[in-house]
Order: sequence, then structure tokens, then C-alpha cells
Amino acid sequence: MRYLRHLPKLGMATMLAISALPAAAQQELGLTSAIEIAIRNDPWLQGSVYQEQALREEAVAQGSLPDPRLTLGLANLPTDTFDLGQEAMTQATVGITQRFPRGDSRRIAKTRVLQMASIQPRQRDNRELKVTETVTHLWLDVWRAQQSVQLIESSRSLFEQLEDVAQAGYRSATMSARQQDVIRASVELTRLDDRLTALSAELSSSREALAEWVGAWVDEKAGIRADLLSVDDTIPPYLTALSANGSPKVDSVLAIDHPMIRATDELIEVRTLEVDLAKQAYKPEWSLSAQYGYRDKAPNGQDRADLFSVGISVDLPLFTSNRQDRNLKASVARAETVKTERMLQLRQLQALARSAVARIERLDERITRYRETLLPQMEQQAEAALSAYNSDDGDFAEAVRARIAELNARIELFQMVAERARSQASFNYVTAGADNAPLFSSTRYQD
Repeated sequence: MRYLRHLPKLGMATMLAISALPAAAQQELGLTSAIEIAIRNDPWLQGSVYQEQALREEAVAQGSLPDPRLTLGLANLPTDTFDLGQEAMTQATVGITQRFPRGDSRRIAKTRVLQMASIQPRQRDNRELKVTETVTHLWLDVWRAQQSVQLIESSRSLFEQLEDVAQAGYRSATMSARQQDVIRASVELTRLDDRLTALSAELSSSREALAEWVGAWVDEKAGIRADLLSVDDTIPPYLTALSANGSPKVDSVLAIDHPMIRATDELIEVRTLEVDLAKQAYKPEWSLSAQYGYRDKAPNGQDRADLFSVGISVDLPLFTSNRQDRNLKASVARAETVKTERMLQLRQLQALARSAVARIERLDERITRYRETLLPQMEQQAEAALSAYNSDDGDFAEAVRARIAELNARIELFQMVAERARSQASFNYVTAGADNAPLFSSTRYQD
């Protein structure tokens, strides 16, 4: 007689319901909350705001005239007596000079710095999208490990009961017939514990990585440690929605409005203004000066007229081959470099989008196959192996293998769901700014 007939049978719904129970004394962190916390407490974003403010202040300075230059001096002082009244030409002078930069360089320089400031909002938009993708990936790593650990913990009691049944069968039968069952049950239980230890280590590592971004939330929650951080059991629907109408062409969803591309467009404008600024070097720079000269009375007491001078100076950029021409060519080359970078960025985004679509399509197929076909079949196989063993028509090892295979399949399903959500998060990042409907918009997984 077999003793496994009294063993509780954990079906798919029961095992997943158990695995979905939240850990005791832990406050769960949802994905949306994690993203909001990470963005709100990202030092880079605040630093970008300061950088924009600095550039806008600098733009005002760039558009202003240079400070006038004040000159004080003594002119034509006789060296024999150093008497200010000895010679008629001796005078104390005070002068002021105002320089006027070349051509339209002040306006162009100011516009250039303002253009540099306008890059910062684009970079912040891209940073927020990148933080969203990164935190989503880390959150999903915690979710996958957490679900796997909970599933194994809930399944451990099943394998403990298998070991108890094997020992009971061994005591009631011949040693040669049942000893291998006892050993096999003990080995599988030990392997299950080892797998639980490995997954727990992975879970702790994933929690620490996520805590780097949501440390503010961890600090606010009394009694919550980073290594005990727990996430919601439900992935947001926008990451787990199966495609209803197939995948659209990647070219139709990639737009030039991605924040990274927009930031590069702003940088191209900066480089273009630098070319215009280099062209201003071919124009002369003007200076206006005025000088007042005070003369002392003559030795006989006769007053002498004070003197006033005014003048204009201009530099002559006549020899331009080694300065202006070279600087202009360098500015043009830098502008073309940024244009090539923009082309590379578009290609990269397009390649990443295609890669994400390909992964999502294959994962959708596999997840559907697991949910609708493979897992029900493996559950039936496990039940059939157990029934055969109870009827003295099966092998204990086969019953254990069937249960292990079913457990592995459920863990693999968790991994596929997490990977699918990761791919969707990556796709959402690379297609940000596209004016199109979401790529996948049907019902979410019902795990």
C-alpha cells in the first residue's frame, strides 16, 4: 500500500495563491511609487536645473559690452626737475576706453549660451525616461526573485511530506525496495533548500540595487531595511499586456521627438552658432577712447589750457590663414560631428526598438504556450505519476521528477514574465516621444 494517497495536492491556482501572499511585517513598494521616488530624489536632475540656471545667467554676461578701461597717467614729464609746471606739454591725464566686440559676436555669443541652456530640459526629460527604465528593471528583478522564493517556500512542505511518506514506506516494506525512495526524497529536499538559498541571495542583491534608487522611501519607513525591501506582487498592466493586433513596424513608432534626439538637435544649433561666431572673427574690433589732460600754470603764473583727446582704434584681421580660417574650419567640423552623432543615435534607438519587439513577440508566444498548454500538461503529468505510484504502478522517482519539473516551469514562467516586462520598459524608453498608440494594449497576464 502506498502512503502518498493522503498527501495534499497543490494545483497551479493554490501554489500561485500561496506565492502571492505578502511577506509578513513588510510594506510593499509598487513600481509606480518606486519610479516617482527615484525621479524625485535624483541628484542629477537637480544638478541639471542648477546648470541651466548658471547658463542663463552667463548668457546675460555674454551679451553685455566689455567693461570700459580707465587710464591715469603723467605725460611729457621733464626728467631734469620733474616739475609739472616747467614744460607746456606736461600734463596729468585721465582717459577711458570702451571696446566693441567684432561684428554681431555679442548677440551670437548670448544666443549660443541660451541654446546650451535649452539642452538641459531635454536632457532632464531623457534622464527621467532612463531612470524609469532602470528602476523598472531593478524592480522587476526583485519581483522575479521574490516570487520564485515564495513559490519554493510554499512548495517545501510538499517535498517534506514526500520525504515523510518515503520513510513511512521504507519502514513498512523491505529495505531493498524503499531505501532509494528515502534517499531520493532527502536529496531533492536538500537541492530545494540550496536553490532557495541561491534565490534568496539573488533577492537580497536585487533589493540592495533597487534601494540605491529608492533609499528615501526606505529611510522614511520605520523598521524597513534595504535587504528586506518587498515589492508588490502585481506588475503594472502596461508592462504585461499581450499584443492584440500584432507588432507594428518599428519605423512607424520611432520619432525624432525622443528627448535624446531633441537634446542633440539643440546641440547642433549650438555648434551652428559657434560657426557663425567664428565668422565674426573676420570683422574688425573697434575701440573708442577719450582722454582729458590737465596742465599746471606756467612758471610766470600764466594759465595753460587743459587738453581733451578722443580717438578710435580698430584691429585689421588681414592675415587669417593661421587663425580665423583654422578656427572656422574647426567649428564646421565640430558641427558635422554632432550631426553624425545624431544619425548614430537614431540608428541605435531603431535597433533597440526592433530588438525589444522581437523579444516581446517571442516571449508572448512562450508565455501563452506555458499558460495554456505546458503548465496544465505538467500538472496533469504530476498528478498521473502520483496516481500511478499510489496504485503500485509507478515509480517514486518519477513522481518526484514530475513535481520538480512543474516547479521549475512555474519559476521559468516568472522569469519570462519579468523579462517580457523588462523588454516592454526598454521599448517604452526608445520610442518615447512617438505620437502613436501603445504597442501592446490587450489584457494583462493572469498568473
